[in-house]
Amino acid sequence: MTDCIFCKIVQGEIPCEKVYKDENVMAFLDIHPVNPGHILVVPKKHVVDFVSLDDATLASVVSVAKKVGAAVMRGAGAQGVNVMINNGAVAGQVVFHLHVHVVPRFEGDGFKLWPGKEYAAGEAGVMAQKIRVELSV
Repeated sequence: MTDCIFCKIVQGEIPCEKVYKDENVMAFLDIHPVNPGHILVVPKKHVVDFVSLDDATLASVVSVAKKVGAAVMRGAGAQGVNVMINNGAVAGQVVFHLHVHVVPRFEGDGFKLWPGKEYAAGEAGVMAQKIRVELSV
């Protein structure tokens, strides 16, 4: 994809602080980190989003995210990491090339997670059934 910033990074057309590369996956520092050491793990081939990703590439990306997560914790001295994928614009995806955020976390760093909501009476069962139907397709 000619206009994809992550494809250009993978191809070496745009510089990055690369921390990992193999035949299928690349990982580099996010230029707008939540915390220092925030890494993006991307498949080298262009894939728009999480639900478009084939299982073999998914396995490679997740394996690298795990490896990078452990290295980020040690290297950044983080107490934990968040591993996140934003899928679709409404979910916060800005670059439409799948990427996994590996975000180092520190006590009191101010990064907030979602607040959560409650289901109305009977709503959880209805929603679960809708999803089960879609899984059986």
